[in-house]
Amino acid sequence: MKIDKKIIKELTDCLNEFNLSELEYTEKDTKIKVSKNNVSINNQTLTNTNKESLNQKVNNPKTISLGIEVKSPIIGTAYHAPEPGAKKFVEIGKKIKKGDTVMIVEAMKTMNHVPSTSDGIVKQILVSDGQPVEFDQVLIILE
Repeated sequence: MKIDKKIIKELTDCLNEFNLSELEYTEKDTKIKVSKNNVSINNQTLTNTNKESLNQKVNNPKTISLGIEVKSPIIGTAYHAPEPGAKKFVEIGKKIKKGDTVMIVEAMKTMNHVPSTSDGIVKQILVSDGQPVEFDQVLIILE
């Protein structure tokens, strides 16, 4: 089987351009699955370690957590407020309690409130309003 590197390159570019973690392409008997950490062709996984991206993650302070992480329970779109123009649920420096809503993640037209997993002060907000989020992605950091 001949591997078309052009297709893999295009899929990788789409992955980065649209900030996706995984993308799958199927044509006749060829199936290509590209993700941030590996490439799979017809269920054969090829590890794709990119030292440059690993170095960026280590040097990027937003990816280094120094506190309690509140993560998204589902895949969807994150919103900071209950409706456009309304007061945000949390802001940096705000003290919150366990169970307080920190964001809404909309999935399939359903608004899902994301509760804080513990008491704390909001140290960082890692996603912007209206940004797509993945399951288990860190939304905010508490101290």
